[in-house]
Amino acid sequence: MDLLDRLRDGSLADPVALASALIGWHFTVDGVGGTIAETEAYSRDDAASHSFRGPRTANAAMFGPPGTIYVYRSYGLHWCLNIVSAPGAAVLLRALVPTDGLDVMAARRGEGPSERLCAGPGRLARALGVTGAHDGLSVFEAPFSLLPLLDAPTVVSGPRIGISRETDRPWRFGLSGNRSLSRPFPPSGL
Repeated sequence: MDLLDRLRDGSLADPVALASALIGWHFTVDGVGGTIAETEAYSRDDAASHSFRGPRTANAAMFGPPGTIYVYRSYGLHWCLNIVSAPGAAVLLRALVPTDGLDVMAARRGEGPSERLCAGPGRLARALGVTGAHDGLSVFEAPFSLLPLLDAPTVVSGPRIGISRETDRPWRFGLSGNRSLSRPFPPSGL
């Protein structure tokens, strides 16, 4: 059974397991995207998670079935894209290695094609054209595509970044040494 089957049937409900497993997969929105290079996990009992205080209108998609896309605005400025692993648990896509639709991504970002086009959750969402209109859709259906790419990527982990609570959880995962990461992992990352 592959990752998509396990996500769909709910047997990959642990967001930490999903966050690690997604590294090296190919993700696109309307044919624009690349290789998932960095993720972060958020669970229902995690004070840094949008689901910690329960369902609300703004986070309703995060309580959807596995594979639901949860999109929110960070600081009211940048869209951020998550894939729900179980109701109240999700994986934030932090960075992609851009490979498909480079010109489209560059135009959306207002800069030339580079490995940094999708380095960070806000940059990633903007480059892929993700908005609040995608909130609540399913990763298993168009406009999304999620496919295996790398057989055995070297995955590193470390503390999540850009949060003020639960900072000790090593729930950030990435492609080892990749230049598309939002920020390098500390040398102690395993």
